[in-house]
Amino acid sequence: LGTIPTPVLGWEVVYYFNHITNASQWERPVGSGDGSGEPDKVRCSHLLVKHSQSRRPSSWREENITRSKDEALDLIQKYIEQMQSGEEEFEALASQFSDCSSARNGGDLGLFGRGQMQKPFEDASFALKVGDMSGPVFTDSGVHVILRTG
Repeated sequence: LGTIPTPVLGWEVVYYFNHITNASQWERPVGSGDGSGEPDKVRCSHLLVKHSQSRRPSSWREENITRSKDEALDLIQKYIEQMQSGEEEFEALASQFSDCSSARNGGDLGLFGRGQMQKPFEDASFALKVGDMSGPVFTDSGVHVILRTG
């Protein structure tokens, strides 16, 4: 909660600031209302590695993906290790290696709410704290590593 002085009018206007997403707005924010303290929306980035059993085994990187599910998991594990060691940044790896079109944004998916993503992805995203990274998450799209950013 903050105020912005308005010199012309001589009064202050109240605005609301979300410290998690760094967004400000004029309207009073609406919480989840269920008392859980869970946000209505989260913001995440991800790195997706597709495999031959993915629901659409092709991407901007590769027209016909033939790697196995185990090979996709091995790649995700390698990326996780590189990020945890500080050798690589999430955004850089996602930009270069993610099989999702969000790669052009460093893996950023923006804000999303419940019911907008595949259930395993949604559950993992909402379970993370801001700044935390998941382990491997399996969906019909492939294997993901998720970074909650807001």
